[in-house]
Amino acid sequence: MTTETIRSTLAARRSGAITWVRIRPFVIHLALAAAALVMLYPVIWMVVSSLRPGNEIFREPGLLVKDLRIENYRVGWNALTEPFTRYLLNSAAVVLGSVVGNLVSCSMAAYAFARLEFVGKKFWFAIMLLSIMLPIHVVIVPQYILFSQAGWINTFLPLVIPKMLATDAFFIFLMVQFIRGIPRELDEAARIDGCGRAGTFLRVILPLMVPALATTAIFTFIWTWNDFFSQLIYLTDPKMYTVPVALRSFVDATAESSWGSMFAMSVVSLVPIFLAFLLGQRFLIKGIATTGIK
Repeated sequence: MTTETIRSTLAARRSGAITWVRIRPFVIHLALAAAALVMLYPVIWMVVSSLRPGNEIFREPGLLVKDLRIENYRVGWNALTEPFTRYLLNSAAVVLGSVVGNLVSCSMAAYAFARLEFVGKKFWFAIMLLSIMLPIHVVIVPQYILFSQAGWINTFLPLVIPKMLATDAFFIFLMVQFIRGIPRELDEAARIDGCGRAGTFLRVILPLMVPALATTAIFTFIWTWNDFFSQLIYLTDPKMYTVPVALRSFVDATAESSWGSMFAMSVVSLVPIFLAFLLGQRFLIKGIATTGIK
């Protein structure tokens, strides 16, 4: 093989490598866009179905709307025994109580596990971690009996009060790991300045926990807003229904279901979730990225 042939072969390889380096980002982004489209297709189909007549929803699998029916939203808003506003306000009340309860109780429990020394600390921390693996179906019956004897059935108390008692071990563990990353020298400096345990927690630790608190608030908001099982168990009066339970009322097992109205209200129920994620995405990513297993 002559020198000219070798040089031409190397030049062709370099040219091909340069071309692939330029094309590679485009190929990667194209593949990611295709995967995102596949994952978003059910949501897009639901939005399109909310604008279709009921008899065309399952007959037309495509995304083109031939007969636009905006009145599905008006009909769906008033289709149940109460206006859909009532169910949105009920969900907002449950979500607000759950978010505040988790932020207050879980942050205090996490501070105790991360900074304080008490008898049986490691044992109780292990018990707390084990409770993460305990399914809700195991405890729902004794909880229902307890809340029934307390007269809390058909109220928001069974959905909110447990959040105020630091029952979500996942968020406690998340905050414990975050607090362990805060230098203890800050605690010692606050103690020298005259702060006690409570003052150190409120004035030093808590302001530095904003990413972890924001992550807890966002996850609590999404999980509580989408919770169906617990709300179905404890809420029996239609006036007390939350959004997930109200959406179930659109599906009638004995008569024709109002699919157009149900999809329209499903789209409405997704709006708070999208807003919460978009507005809190920066804090969510920062909170997860700065919370690791140490």
